[in-house]
Amino acid sequence: MDLANHTEVTVLLLLGFPSPRKLEVLLFMVFAVVYALTLLANFLIILTVAVNWRLHKPMYFFISNLAFLEVWYTTVVTPNMLAGLLMHSKSIFVTSCIIQLYFFFSLGTTECLLLGGMAFDRYLAICNPLRYAVIMNGGTCWKLVITCWMVGFLTMLLPVTLMFRLSFCGSNVLNHFFCDADPLLRLSCTDTKIIEMINFLLAVTVAISSFSLTIVSYFCIILTILSISSATGRQKAFSTCASHLLIVSIFYVTVSVMYVRPSVRYSLDMNKLIAVWYVIVTPLLNPFIYTLRNREVKDAIRHMLTGKTYCRFQWA
Repeated sequence: MDLANHTEVTVLLLLGFPSPRKLEVLLFMVFAVVYALTLLANFLIILTVAVNWRLHKPMYFFISNLAFLEVWYTTVVTPNMLAGLLMHSKSIFVTSCIIQLYFFFSLGTTECLLLGGMAFDRYLAICNPLRYAVIMNGGTCWKLVITCWMVGFLTMLLPVTLMFRLSFCGSNVLNHFFCDADPLLRLSCTDTKIIEMINFLLAVTVAISSFSLTIVSYFCIILTILSISSATGRQKAFSTCASHLLIVSIFYVTVSVMYVRPSVRYSLDMNKLIAVWYVIVTPLLNPFIYTLRNREVKDAIRHMLTGKTYCRFQWA
């Protein structure tokens, strides 16, 4: 496209949820409460695992890291969205928009990899219990988590670097409540096919590799559980995996619907509704899924709140 007759756009206007003012105020109150509960629930898990020595185990180490990630994942988007609801409109520089997109997708990629690592941890715990403590020691757990974070943030460098080279002209209204890739690329007046292809290939590669590791791990786990003669033993073994399996299912369903698909022009309004689920609702659900189904965590929280926990912050 010839850019000579177009003014370069440097500021975008996030459309958010166009609705009557009273409804926007209601949405603000609902999302603000959900965000506050999300922070409270996830920080409670992090603190509980840190101070209770009975939870200084690989499984809870990964759960606390997932909680830490969820705090940042929702914080990248939610405060700006709440400000937009209060001010009725929200402007953002193109550069800031791309930076927000980078952190959002880097954290999402990290979560995908971390869930795969948690599945591998459950596989070792159930299928190779005699060597589990030796393999999944403190050093191994830290290396696995750090690798997930590094790969997650390095993966998005290429597409984001290419996005910084895009030109934006014409309309500056971004039909979303945060800087998602699809609506942002639609505003560009330069060719975005290469970036769309790279985004799709990266999403497929990360999702399939992590999902494959999860599927293989749980296939082996199920075979091992079925070989346990005691019904109580089978139930106990499966209960340690049920929460993680539920969170994995929720995560991959939403990721597949939103990002693991060819470049087809879906309704942006539908995308916004789906995004509300995985940006705002899921980070709140995850800590409750873990705590409500885990007696050790519930007991540890109760002991901490009643002052019966012995603090020991190191985990090894």
